[in-house]
Amino acid sequence: MLSRQSNFERQARLLQAAAKVGHAITSLLDLDTLFGQVVDIICDNYGFYYAGVFMFDPHQPGYAVLRTGRGEIGRKLIEQGHKLKIDGTSMIGWCINHKLARITADVSRDAVHRSVLPETRSEMALPLIVGDQVIGALTIQSAEHDAFTDMDITSLQAMADQLAIAIENARTHTQIQHDARLLEIATDVGRTVTSILELGKLLPKTVDLICESYGFYYAAVFLVDEAGEWAVLRAGRGEAGRIMLERGHKLPVGDHSMIGWCVAHKQARIALDVGQEAVRFDNPLLPKTCSEMALPLIVQDRVIGAVSVQSEEKAAFSHDDIASLQAMADLLAVAIENARLLAELEAAHRELVRTKTFEAIASATGEAIHWIGNKAMPILTTVKRMRADVAHAALPKSDAESLSEDLDLIEESARLILAVKEGLIGQAREHKPRPAMIQDVLKDAVVRLGIAPVVAYQIAEPVPLARVDTTQMSRAFTNLLKNALEAMEGQAEQRITIGVAPASEPGMMQVTIADNGRGIPAEDLDKIWVTFLTTKNSKEHLGLGLPACLQIVQEIEGKISVQSQVGAGTTFTILLPAITLEGKADLPAGTKSLLLVDDDDDGRRFAQAALLGAGYHVQVTPTVTGIDPWEIPGVDPGAFDRILVDQSLEQTNALDVLRAMGAASRRAVVVTSSLVVEQTKEMLQAGAQDVVLKPYTVQELAALVTA
Repeated sequence: MLSRQSNFERQARLLQAAAKVGHAITSLLDLDTLFGQVVDIICDNYGFYYAGVFMFDPHQPGYAVLRTGRGEIGRKLIEQGHKLKIDGTSMIGWCINHKLARITADVSRDAVHRSVLPETRSEMALPLIVGDQVIGALTIQSAEHDAFTDMDITSLQAMADQLAIAIENARTHTQIQHDARLLEIATDVGRTVTSILELGKLLPKTVDLICESYGFYYAAVFLVDEAGEWAVLRAGRGEAGRIMLERGHKLPVGDHSMIGWCVAHKQARIALDVGQEAVRFDNPLLPKTCSEMALPLIVQDRVIGAVSVQSEEKAAFSHDDIASLQAMADLLAVAIENARLLAELEAAHRELVRTKTFEAIASATGEAIHWIGNKAMPILTTVKRMRADVAHAALPKSDAESLSEDLDLIEESARLILAVKEGLIGQAREHKPRPAMIQDVLKDAVVRLGIAPVVAYQIAEPVPLARVDTTQMSRAFTNLLKNALEAMEGQAEQRITIGVAPASEPGMMQVTIADNGRGIPAEDLDKIWVTFLTTKNSKEHLGLGLPACLQIVQEIEGKISVQSQVGAGTTFTILLPAITLEGKADLPAGTKSLLLVDDDDDGRRFAQAALLGAGYHVQVTPTVTGIDPWEIPGVDPGAFDRILVDQSLEQTNALDVLRAMGAASRRAVVVTSSLVVEQTKEMLQAGAQDVVLKPYTVQELAALVTA
């Protein structure tokens, strides 16, 4: 038993130890430093040879792990990862499990004592409690039996209570610092990702920021492909990332990898131990990964990709890390979308500038050619008059021949100018746009070129009428079809597909002309609309066909575009103004007998149905096959009040039909989608009463049959 003097001295030392511990508690916020000073104070002031602090470890649930131990033996135990199970098999485990102090004066007689220190004779285990929660325990060991007085126990328990509060304060301080650091990181990342608008710079910078700021050894960004089937690596950290990018690394969307799962389910997936993760892709380039996180990149409920974050440590991600990184991923998704939209806007702007430039060149060239052509027209008349003057003038033979050669040269040049004008502008400068069955205009162009066997039609029903100048539109279609034929020259199989359908753009209808030819190189796509620029033999092709198409389509407020792939073919898409006729128009009643000489197509079916509905007697010839239609039994041209002949017949020639009619041809009106001066003259000379544009509305048909 201690003497009264010794008792006072020990009490003084305990007060001094308590003061030192109190000072350490209030001045230290680093746990390892705090634990080290506390165990030193306990051992130095109480005279015990060993003390240690055990704490819960979230990475090792069910165990109390030694955080600090006195002296060399404490250092070795920490290096060995010394831990005790939280149950009744050790004093520390019992103390934590029961939230009570456990003190033994003779460890050899304590059933739960499991000391690894052979010199220990007595031991005290004190719980570290904050509120109602145990966060660890303090072990104090002595080389003497019955070493702990009541005063020691009271003082040390008070010290343990103070230590528990200090630990919680230090943890709170650490958490605040951690949160502040995460906020700072999030701010830096947010500032960076929102300031870079080029994907090639944004994504590599993002993975570098994640690794450098959070201390993870690998990060990557995947973006979903257009088909939504693959998550494609677009940026990866370090050498592993570089190799994977070179290899075109991608992961399928679905439950075969964490990234694929994350994209498919629009949710984050976190593996604190990748060895236990069922859907993880085991990447041989990243063998050190112990924990991994996959975070979705979502824009307006649409997943555009995912971020992968990997660590060499197990359970490397705290809740705060996850929340901070997900916030960063949300910012990154918006930044990626902004970068994409900006790239699309810049591309569209460049395309618009190019298109408008070429349109302006084509328009200006057309105007110039039209003006020059008009000036060249009188030259031919003047040349003709001068030839007559030369023929009647009394000139020496050599002078007459020289003048004749000059006039030949002038005439040839003038005709070339007029040929260029006609090729670009056509014989007629402009006709008034009218309602038209565009599929019939296309079919007529095909028939005139004699290419029906290689053409397939895809006509959507119902097809609206287009508002076009059919003569000019026919020229445009002819130019595009000729272009397709030239692109397929030399191919064993030639195929042109013509599509007609309502357009997605309101008030428009769409025509597509696609071939399976050699295609147009990307660098030439912009040039095809420029007058006199040609990708073909410049001696045979003046470069007028496609510029003429552009001009014709623009004059009726339409649009034309092209898509092409070398070796696969070219598709021209034409948007034309559509017309919706209000109400149902009926043809006025009539009693005339009419003969329709036409193929079985939309134009004939329209006219036949309207005429029959109005009471007209209508007879149609079978598909004309090259023989005179009047040899078909029951067909007498003289028996009809009016005969309508389609100028474009697949199997025969309208001129032959007119000639075979004889005198009956005076009752024939030739209908055509394209008025051409020379062809009109031929039809009239063959006996036709008139040549008119095809009627595509009831009003036009009525004007034709009642005239």
